[in-house]
Amino acid sequence: MDKVEQFRALHVPGKPLVLYNIWDAGSARAVAEAGAKAIATGSYGVAEANGFADGETLPLEFALATLTRILSVTDLPVTFDMEAGYGDTPAEVGASVARAFAAGAAGINMEDRMPGATALLPLAEAAERFAAAADTGIHVNARTDVYRGVDPADYSEAMIEDVLERARFYAEAGAGSLFVPFLGDHPTIRAICEGSPLPVNVLWAPGRGTTAELAALGVARISYGHQPWAWAMEKLKADAAELFAEG
Repeated sequence: MDKVEQFRALHVPGKPLVLYNIWDAGSARAVAEAGAKAIATGSYGVAEANGFADGETLPLEFALATLTRILSVTDLPVTFDMEAGYGDTPAEVGASVARAFAAGAAGINMEDRMPGATALLPLAEAAERFAAAADTGIHVNARTDVYRGVDPADYSEAMIEDVLERARFYAEAGAGSLFVPFLGDHPTIRAICEGSPLPVNVLWAPGRGTTAELAALGVARISYGHQPWAWAMEKLKADAAELFAEG
């Protein structure tokens, strides 16, 4: 079984793959030694760790160099957050993703909106970009931002249908899983898991439930996003402030 097949097989509804996202080789090694089944980067942490802002301001060469260093310290499958795919066109996306695949990545995250944009890409256009990525042979975790910035009080059946329509298009394009971040409402998560043709990935945050609770909803993958990087930086800053205050 190659790394892509190994990684894909970890996406089991009801028995979720937990990804504690990392940002460099050192954090990858630490999470691997803690017992991870796979390693996942988060674009926010990788960018900030290199002095850039999230949103594909980190040059692709820097990003791929980070991926190469991460791959050098672990034999686990590695999935790499490529934001919108690093390309203005599907062909450019395919070329960028092919480089990550050639470097050894088993999977990527890819969004259905362009860097800095609020609006989602039209469905057919997003699907074409996901198809270009999937055609490389890598596992594509297709992220849809239907719930980005939406108050839970405004959730609706129409939003669920929007997600499921996108899931169908992205599955036909060759995506291997569906990432629906910012979603904490359990009935909505259950409905999406039950209706999606792809295994569903959710973003964990305080108050969104335990791994067992999310598993019971049918979730196949749980990500932690930029939170591990943020927690590490908060700890570093707090410890340094305490030390400097003693002086």
